[in-house]
Amino acid sequence: MPAITSTAPGKIILFGEHAVVYGRPAIAAPVEQVRARAVVMAEPGWTPGRVRIQAPDLGREDFLDELPQTDALGLAVRLVLERLGLERPPACTLRISSSIPIAAGLGSGAAISVALCRAFAQFLGAELDAAEVSALAFEVDRIYHGTPSGIDNTVIAYERPVFFVKGQPIQLLQPASPFTIVIGDTGVRSPTALAVGDLRRAWEADPGRYEPLFDAAGDIALAARRWIETGEVDRLGDLMNENQALLCEMGVSSPELDWLVEAARLAGAWGAKLSGGGRGGNMIALVPDELAPEVADSLRQNGAARTIITTIRAGRMPR
Repeated sequence: MPAITSTAPGKIILFGEHAVVYGRPAIAAPVEQVRARAVVMAEPGWTPGRVRIQAPDLGREDFLDELPQTDALGLAVRLVLERLGLERPPACTLRISSSIPIAAGLGSGAAISVALCRAFAQFLGAELDAAEVSALAFEVDRIYHGTPSGIDNTVIAYERPVFFVKGQPIQLLQPASPFTIVIGDTGVRSPTALAVGDLRRAWEADPGRYEPLFDAAGDIALAARRWIETGEVDRLGDLMNENQALLCEMGVSSPELDWLVEAARLAGAWGAKLSGGGRGGNMIALVPDELAPEVADSLRQNGAARTIITTIRAGRMPR
């Protein structure tokens, strides 16, 4: 039996991170330049039901029956088996790799889950649609993030820009015009669960302070959707700057992020903000196409560990 391979992209949140956990809208888009990959290979000489999981990037090699229920990779495999009603799959090896930086706001955990669930299901003879894969990846994301909004698994499973409100039907966006984003990595790892947990505790202690910030972030996401769908993408820059100010007030930015955001603006970006959990990880900058290389170079000169130039394409994005 030939090996089965599936990949999944990274993601950026354009608007509304953190507020999305509290029921406000957010907008996210896939980042095709970085991807997670899952390869499933049959092991016909092994006892049926034996499943090996390899993740060389993480220095891991484990067997499914030896993993605790709280292990994210093991949970993804078990969820697929449960979904398909199987207890003893054919013996196989699942090999996971990824070019998506970990704990950097690019959705590495969700991308690995999506690629793994899709590849393993195909190996077992099933084709899960995007909604099913997204639902499985969301359950795994609980391990990574504690109280995930669901936006990471959604945008990655559908590989389309999304307008997302927790608990509401998925709304896929169709940008009227393409626009260019430069991503700058601070090089500081910051697990999303920590920032989300800290903000939740702060909100519980003083909801009167944080609710207006979440409301304002939601209003920005609504306005951003309008400009994306009408093609007035240069107007998104001011919204990014406003969103960044709110995220600073929420306490989820960092000196490294603030420095790169300012460097991008000085280099000609229309707007810039952190993307994802914050406290490190990545920032994004909306730029005129012709200035993308210059902005990326400025970010590297100002300490970015790496940069990515990505285009949010107009119309329906290919799967």
